[in-house]
Formats: sequence, structure tokens, C-alpha cells
Amino acid sequence: MAKDMTLLWGSGSPPCWRIMIMLEEKQLKGYNQKLLSFEKMEHKSKEVMDMNPRGQLPAFKAGKHVLNESYAACFFLENQYKSQGTKLIPDSVDAQALMYQRMFEAFPLGEKIGKVLYYNYMVPEEERHDAALQRYKEALTAELQLWEGYLKNPDCCLVGKEFTLADVLVFPVVAYLFRAGLCSERYPALAKYYNSLKDRASIKASWPPTWHTTPGSDTLKTI
Repeated sequence: MAKDMTLLWGSGSPPCWRIMIMLEEKQLKGYNQKLLSFEKMEHKSKEVMDMNPRGQLPAFKAGKHVLNESYAACFFLENQYKSQGTKLIPDSVDAQALMYQRMFEAFPLGEKIGKVLYYNYMVPEEERHDAALQRYKEALTAELQLWEGYLKNPDCCLVGKEFTLADVLVFPVVAYLFRAGLCSERYPALAKYYNSLKDRASIKASWPPTWHTTPGSDTLKTI
């Protein structure tokens, strides 16, 4: 099973991390993996391009199936290994509905994070405006307030007490927020969620190695 799987990944990338958490939760040990460097542009290497023509990480193959999109890979692994490891899709229709909703809300969250964190990389210097960056910061603040509301409950996970596919897909994004300096005091519910799951076995085992040895940033401390 796992020996037929190959993952090319980059440290700190939420999409890569999602697949690694998923593999841990489904007890798929011993898969082929290779850590590549974004800084050295190794994600544009022939090895990656042969699996992922977009030149992005992750590049993931399970047997003959190539699943480079993290959501696709996680759905595939859950469906193929339903009876193995953690069951990540709840039986309750209500819980399923909430799980799917939260999973896909990670897209606007990630997009708004990116517009703030990578503004200076994505926008040419002559086109940068403080007013535009401020609008992006305000949009991210509004988004984070939504998530604060979602997580104001006594349970540790996004869908009640059970760890689900929603947590596999959303937790790496939340961890990325705090790595980038998000203020725990300003966002106590997000901080509680982060702290309640960061020591989960699957998350701890797949924690980005570069995060152990390098400091985060304070880019989001004023958000």
C-alpha cells in the first residue's frame, strides 16, 4: 500500500502538510518521500514537473494515480482506506454538512492570508499602495473574526469532539497563521484550536522540519 506511494514535498507548505497528516491518520507508513527546497527552486525540477506539470508541491502519486491537489489526495486516501486508521468522515448528516462547509471555507481563508503575507512578492514595487495592503488586512481581519465565531465552542475540533477531514485540511492553515505572528490574545478561539491539536500524534509527526530550527515572522502581529 504505502510503498506504492510517493510524495515530493516542501517544509511549511500547508498543502504538503495536509497529505502528510492524512497519511499518518490512515496509518500509511513507509511511503516514498522527498523533501525539496522552495528556496533552491527544486519545485521546478524535472522530477517534480514529471508528476506535477504546474511545478508546485506537493507532487503525490498513489499507485498509478497522481493526486497533486491536497484536497483530492485527502479525499482519495479517506475513500480508499475507510476502515484503516482514523475514520475522518462522520456518519451524522449534520456533522458531514458542517465538515464540508468548514473544509471549503479554508480556500477564502488561505487566499486572504496570501494577499497579506505575499503582497510585496506578488505586486511589482511600482504598483504597490499602502491603501491596497490595508484593504487586504481588513479583509483578513474580517475573515479571522468569522473563524473566531466558528471555534467558540467547548470542543477541540471543527466538527464537535471528533477529528475529521476538516481538521486535516484546515489545521495547517491555522498553524501557518500563528507561525506568521498572529496574536493569540486577539484570537483566543483560534489559539485554543491550534494549541489543542498541535500535539496530536499525526500533526506532531509531520510538523514542518524547518519550523523546528528557524523563527517565525511577526507579519501578522497587528492583524
